[in-house]
Amino acid sequence: MTETTCLFKILEHCKISPAVTQVSTASLPLTFLDIPCCGPLCFNQLFFYEFPHPTHHFVDTILPALKHSLSLTLQHFHPLAGILLCPPPPNEPYIHYTNNDSVSLTIAESTSNFNHIISKHPHVSMIDLKELAPFVPKMPPITSTNNDIFVFPIVVFQITFFPNNGLCIGITSRHVIDARSSSHFMKSWAIINSQTSSEDYLSNFLDEKSLPVFDREVIKNPDGVKDILLRDYFQWRGDWVNCLLGKTTDDSYAKYEDAVKGTFVFSQKKIERLKSWVSRRWKKLNQEESPPYLSKFVVTCAFIWVCFLKTKRDSKNEDDNLEEYFIFSADCRNLMEYPIPETYMGNCLTLGQCGISAKRKELLDEEKGVVTAIKTIAQKISKLRQKPLEDAESWAHDFKKLSTILGIQTLYVTGSPNFGLYGVDFGFGKPKKVEMVHGQDGLALVESGDEEGGGIEVGLIFKKAEMEDFISVFERGFAEINSD
Repeated sequence: MTETTCLFKILEHCKISPAVTQVSTASLPLTFLDIPCCGPLCFNQLFFYEFPHPTHHFVDTILPALKHSLSLTLQHFHPLAGILLCPPPPNEPYIHYTNNDSVSLTIAESTSNFNHIISKHPHVSMIDLKELAPFVPKMPPITSTNNDIFVFPIVVFQITFFPNNGLCIGITSRHVIDARSSSHFMKSWAIINSQTSSEDYLSNFLDEKSLPVFDREVIKNPDGVKDILLRDYFQWRGDWVNCLLGKTTDDSYAKYEDAVKGTFVFSQKKIERLKSWVSRRWKKLNQEESPPYLSKFVVTCAFIWVCFLKTKRDSKNEDDNLEEYFIFSADCRNLMEYPIPETYMGNCLTLGQCGISAKRKELLDEEKGVVTAIKTIAQKISKLRQKPLEDAESWAHDFKKLSTILGIQTLYVTGSPNFGLYGVDFGFGKPKKVEMVHGQDGLALVESGDEEGGGIEVGLIFKKAEMEDFISVFERGFAEINSD
């Protein structure tokens, strides 16, 4: 059998400016919630759509509309078309935007097997990460000015066309906005593109009360916290000259050689079955208190965490007395004592507060491992609801400390099942698949695209051999749940 060569080519690089600009020069300060994420950190969202039309229809009809609607959207999200400037200390980083701003949009064409890329099986589907990486919008090289000011574009976009099959619309964002903010932008772009005229768009957009809020005054800075976080940020910034200048996000994909991304689907029925099993196991272990609130986030993450550790247990230090870490961020918009608009554009995440740990031997225990993970995660969420900003001054320091501890397995969460990404409809149907490319110690969450709703899709990246081990552990775990 002859292997088919898949072609990927760039059709166009262009700049899209906000349709209407109302500023000459403006700056947007960062809050204490932005500082720990400020700089090179990026995340992405990829939306795959069925589009069974020829190239000329895409180029003549769809592409001009997407460009125009992107321009219309940017007029309401103008700071995202600007740049993040990181001057040397003691000056704080900030977002700078002007009338001349634009965002980078890449148009590409691929002959990859679109049906293979969007395939989702009832339990797990896999794709070689080298197949997925070309569709991720690439940030341009990081630069610095003569005044030692680092310059970071905030967002870039890419539209990849698969002739007679589909489209992929992707965004890569700096972490001066969080994933909810990025999702808000993509939903807004989709709404605008689906309207028949700009007049229809303007009335619907305002009626939905979904205009973005960039006002940094809505975030209250706890006494002294921002100064401490800035101190840690300036120390981190000192390493950028050697490790960042001149590099693009393309460089990061070299480490994904021989890696695959698996999508594990937790249907609503599977989640309910998992919850029931946890409740029975909780009683069996004679826990003193009743089971905590078993949200789908808690039970899904706990089960994945244990499976992850069982897969990785022999790859590093075999000391079962070591602490294992699980890191997730939480949206603060509904947790603060003061109101924060749902449409606030920026970072509104707790960070270090959401790092949890447990003994490896307790998490790997066949009888109580998942229960231990659930208890640990649920306790942290309960504490978070009461004190969302506890120890905020140590967030950056704690993250750096975690990255240097040897012998541990740290798993972090990106994304959320609450963003409604499968509802991002540009006018040619809902996405057939939503993907994020992340590190090999991360899991990506998105709501299930199944019609029944209520489920979760979990994305994980492993080396191919490790993925096979993980699938085996995963399936054995659910076989035990089904038979209990």
